[in-house]
Amino acid sequence: MPIHVLMAEDNADDAELTHEALVDSKLAISLHHVTDGVEALAFLRKQPPYEKAQTPDLVLLDLNMPRKDGREVLRELRGDPALRHLPVVILTTSGADEDVEAAYELSANCYIQKPVDFEQFIHVVQAIEHFWFTVVKLPHGHPERA
Repeated sequence: MPIHVLMAEDNADDAELTHEALVDSKLAISLHHVTDGVEALAFLRKQPPYEKAQTPDLVLLDLNMPRKDGREVLRELRGDPALRHLPVVILTTSGADEDVEAAYELSANCYIQKPVDFEQFIHVVQAIEHFWFTVVKLPHGHPERA
């Protein structure tokens, strides 16, 4: 069974790099990409056009997106009993202390600042994959995994 990852990322280059890093994986990873927070929440709530979307095993969330930013998405996720269990990794360019603190106050599972170097970016994505899908035991309490 594939591992489902939702990536909410408005930067097309970063989305492509993340896709490339995960494609090289030995694990069966199905990556779903949305470009803003409104789409991310629609995907997670299975609202049109995502009625048949698979609930992800992990959410990669950028903070600075149009329409609804990552902080708003995280706040809504953690306030939704059906979605609050989802692991959320903040993967963003911001290294500002206030962004890091706000993300953890909103119960992000971890916060990673995107490296600017291509090789380092690939390494970070592969480290996320290894940690979350090899080391960590994820909950299987949502309907598709029960």
